Amino acid sequence: MSQKNEIPILVLSILITAGLIAGGYWWFSRKSGVDLNAINSDSTKTPQAGSEQPSGNTFTSVKDVPTGLFNYGGSTSWAPIRLVVDSPIQAARPEFRLRYVEPSNASPGSGTGIQSLIDGQLAFVQSSRPVLDQELSRARQRGFSLKQIPVAIDGLAVAVNPNLNIPGLTVDQLKSIYTGKINNWSQVGGPNIPIQPYSRRITDGGTVELFVQDILGGQAFSPNVEFISTTTQALQKLAGSSGGIYYASAPEVVPQCSIKPLALGRTQGQYIAPYQETFVLPSECPGKRNKLNIEAFQSGKYPITRNLFVVVKQNSQTEQQAGVAYANLLLTEQGQELITQAGFVKIR
Repeated sequence: MSQKNEIPILVLSILITAGLIAGGYWWFSRKSGVDLNAINSDSTKTPQAGSEQPSGNTFTSVKDVPTGLFNYGGSTSWAPIRLVVDSPIQAARPEFRLRYVEPSNASPGSGTGIQSLIDGQLAFVQSSRPVLDQELSRARQRGFSLKQIPVAIDGLAVAVNPNLNIPGLTVDQLKSIYTGKINNWSQVGGPNIPIQPYSRRITDGGTVELFVQDILGGQAFSPNVEFISTTTQALQKLAGSSGGIYYASAPEVVPQCSIKPLALGRTQGQYIAPYQETFVLPSECPGKRNKLNIEAFQSGKYPITRNLFVVVKQNSQTEQQAGVAYANLLLTEQGQELITQAGFVKIR
């Protein structure tokens, strides 16, 4: 065959091959419903800063962790988590340096932390209660939004003097004690002893804010309530007060030797303890300690539970990336196990 005849045949073969490829491309797109152009274009995009990623097993598996020093603050209820989580995070991700910062002119807590986040003083915040509408409004006025990412489950535990003989309280009775309608333990099946309620101030943190909102229904504390600065101070007072009562995050209360965690219920006689049965007596402590009733917290049987949140500034800046990264680190299997070691309940 001559060279002149070979050239048209070669061109014809190329055209037929191209037609088959184009037809196959059209058929696959129609039959599968997949937009191949979209796949090709998306594959060139880089992840957006601060976008949430599926969590993995360990801290080293988390993607999009920024480099730098990041100040954060917030809830005092988070203190046990900070104690066990931050050092392993720093060891695994040395590029992601963390520094907890307390406010200079107020008590540390969820509310003051969120306000500092809005004011640009923190990269992200740990909160023991949901973000409030007025906080969302203040953030919008600054040109960004706030996102809360739940990472753990906590319960509020009620503590009394270890010698107080009472089976438990309903949530309504607890409300009546703190609003002043009930002022003697004999009114709730206990001995004839005046009740001395203790609380931190509502400006001191998310635990008190949540208690006032969810338990007291927004009502004011009774004038009989004695305000204290810290949970440590309150527990010390309970040990020397036969009629004292106090509430705090369950991991701060349940393992303590000097007080008794009280069972709570939604209805009379249907009480659920915040600790695992059987109760460890103060005389057996600290050799043995009461442990959290994790099953009751996870199932919702225990009447006062809440989520713990990482609050993130949605501004497409490094702060957003840092906050999402911190939440993703806590949501790994490694992070959730450390949260359990801190005395809280896994959310995953």
